[in-house]
Amino acid sequence: MKTAYLSIGSNMGDREELLKKAIQSLAEYHDIEIEKISSIYETDPVGVTDQPLFLNLAIKLKTTLSPHALLSKLHEVEEELERKRIRKWGPRTIDLDILLYNGVSIQTEVLEIPHPRMLERAFVLIPLSEVAPDDIYPGGSISLHQVLCEQRDKEGVRIWKKIDWEDAYARSES
Repeated sequence: MKTAYLSIGSNMGDREELLKKAIQSLAEYHDIEIEKISSIYETDPVGVTDQPLFLNLAIKLKTTLSPHALLSKLHEVEEELERKRIRKWGPRTIDLDILLYNGVSIQTEVLEIPHPRMLERAFVLIPLSEVAPDDIYPGGSISLHQVLCEQRDKEGVRIWKKIDWEDAYARSES
């Protein structure tokens, strides 16, 4: 099993419900085992700022999928939840990104790991450091928590809700 970290965000519709549905879809897939889920953070949009606020979180998972197969699964979940790619950095029902995958670096036309802009984005680093504070950024020598501490711009990221996702997920299955 390989370890991967994902960022999940939504700023259209019932944002919290969409996050939950994305996590449930991943958890129900036989090649994925979710280990940790961060708190939910409400964040200001980046890039295109004239759109609703986002809810973001990070998850740590174990998988037997290759990085490209995991990306395909994430795209399936986005399609299930009616993600439309109309405008780069525009509003979306759901956005699932692979941030890190088993400490490797990958650069292809369709996939870049570590995620190319994750170190610049507090809305990614804050929830990620919650689920992986001691992990080392690939090719680096400092922990993700230290990277976050050195990040200057943490504005626009606010804790929105702490949820015991394991309990919530267990209740929804019964």
